[in-house]
This record gives sequence, C-alpha cells and structure tokens, in this order.
Amino acid sequence: MIRNVLGSVLALLGAAAAVQSPFQSWYDGRLGRDYRIQDLFNGISATSSAVLGSILLPFLFAALVTLVGVVLRSRWVVAVAGLIVLGFTVLWMVRQGQATGSLTVDGDGSGLRMGVAQAAAGGVMLLLGALVMSGRTRAVRAAPRDDLDPYPVPPDDRPDTWPPTQEPGMSAQTTPWPEPEAHPYTGPGTGQHRGRSDEDTAPYPVKDEDDGRHPPPRP
Repeated sequence: MIRNVLGSVLALLGAAAAVQSPFQSWYDGRLGRDYRIQDLFNGISATSSAVLGSILLPFLFAALVTLVGVVLRSRWVVAVAGLIVLGFTVLWMVRQGQATGSLTVDGDGSGLRMGVAQAAAGGVMLLLGALVMSGRTRAVRAAPRDDLDPYPVPPDDRPDTWPPTQEPGMSAQTTPWPEPEAHPYTGPGTGQHRGRSDEDTAPYPVKDEDDGRHPPPRP
C-alpha cells in the first residue's frame, strides 16, 4: 500500500513536469511548444506551431496514460508513460542536433535550456514511480480445508452422537432408568474370578480325576 502511494506520487510529479516542460525554453530561447510535432520526424524548422500541435501533444498523452496507470495501480502502464516522455525528448534532441550540427549548453542562454532537462527529469521520475509501485495484488481464494470439519454432522434421529467414537449422549437413551451395573466381585470360586461362566453346575456329576489309587466310596 505504501509503495503504491509513493510510486503514484512520483509518477504524478513526473507527468506534471513533462507537461510543463514545453512552456519552458528548450534551445536558444525557443519554447518547446513552438516545435511542431511533425518536425520531430521531418527535421526541425523555423515554423512555429499551435499549442496542441506541438511537442506538448505526446506529453499530454503520456500524462493521460499516467493517470490510467495510477488509477489501475499498474506499474507497466506508468512505465510506458515514462518511455513516451523520454522517447520524444531524445527524438527532439536528435533532430535538433541534426539541424544545428551539435548540441551545446552555454552560460549565455544559448544551447540546451531548462525545458529539455525538465522533460527528461519527468520521464525518469515516471520510470522510478513504476519501479517503486508494487502493483495490484491478486486476492488468493482460500481452498476448502477438510480438516476444519473432520467429522460428519450427526443424523436427526441421533442428535447427541459425539464424534469420533459416535457414542450416544444422554438424550439418546431409550429408557429413563439407569443401565444395570455388573455384579461386583464376590470372592474366589466365581466365574468372574476364574474367567469362566458363573452358572450353577450342581446338577452335573463331578468326574473324579483321581488316578485310580483310591477306590470309589460304597453306596
């Protein structure tokens, strides 16, 4: 967020500098708005130009592109605006150098002037703004996670079933009476102690496991 704000401020300042530069002196006291747009392709001439037909036109277009890039938070659109400003500035310098034979900067007011430097600085600020901007961040849709709801919803007939053991709760009892408890330990010899059944085995005869050394009792 902060990077987008700083980049947008730099881009807007660069666009403003580029738009204002044609109203400054560019070469030998001649204003930038006096150069026709077709002179950039056919060669510099002494013919003056209307404001909207001068070099101001591509700079206005670059400023419009900058506004679109700032609104959309697109760093690539802002970078294109900076390339437009620098491209037309360099093209003018090439044509002016061809017309005069060389480009000079003199202290008496001749040669390259403030307008050219302002246009170049505006293009550089646009590129810097594009570099500073972070651009638009795409919203990542969270994938559905199965671990948020690992257990299924209990059925309507068993609303108190508790996951994961699926054991019924209190309201799932079929009788209001408590469940019968197991018989407590009653001492040695019971089936619960020996692991056998505690049923009565009296009706069944007891088999003598003696080895035959003692005779059976007489009736």
